[in-house]
Amino acid sequence: MDLNTALAVPDVRRADSTSVVASQWYLPDRPHVLGELRKIAARWQAGPLPEGLLSLSCWLSDTDDTALTWAQFSDLERFRRTADRSDDIPLSVVRGVEYQLARSVVLDDEKREPGCVVIAVFDVDGAERQRRTVETVADALERGRESLPGMLSANFHASADGSRVLNYAEWTSAEAHAAFMDSPGRADVYRASSSLPGVRPIGYRRYRLYRSVL
Repeated sequence: MDLNTALAVPDVRRADSTSVVASQWYLPDRPHVLGELRKIAARWQAGPLPEGLLSLSCWLSDTDDTALTWAQFSDLERFRRTADRSDDIPLSVVRGVEYQLARSVVLDDEKREPGCVVIAVFDVDGAERQRRTVETVADALERGRESLPGMLSANFHASADGSRVLNYAEWTSAEAHAAFMDSPGRADVYRASSSLPGVRPIGYRRYRLYRSVL
């Protein structure tokens, strides 16, 4: 299998992906973050990918102190059986949080390549709160789409353990997202999530792609 390790953004809504494992972690500075991401991407650069794994993308925060790995799976259990027998699986992929895509809001008809991905996480009290969070925030984005210039899509993921909701939002650029954060539209979205009982927004980070293995 030939692998593409260029700057190729993964298809977050690909139909054959049944689950995602996401991991974010802090490191002292840009050289440390890049060093870790370089090692992770190099593990499978020569291929083939382990069984059950569809893609792995490595991201660097715009503050240069946080790394993100985003792994898409067709069969996570098969991958885990492989991981149990191998010392070559990055710990960030093994120990990350497992999610399933619950709902997407696509705002861009031109299917442009995102220049920035924003990861926002909510801590929630169980599966019912997950569902309410996804519905409420996604509906707010649908209603306010005219006030969201630069947002390409918002993709809401529910964790398998019922404790979190993650929004993988694609933007044209980090500048477009920063402008949104200073706009009235941001207040509407924040109000939608913060008004729900049993839901606690953890925060967000902006990321740019470092490397993908597809």
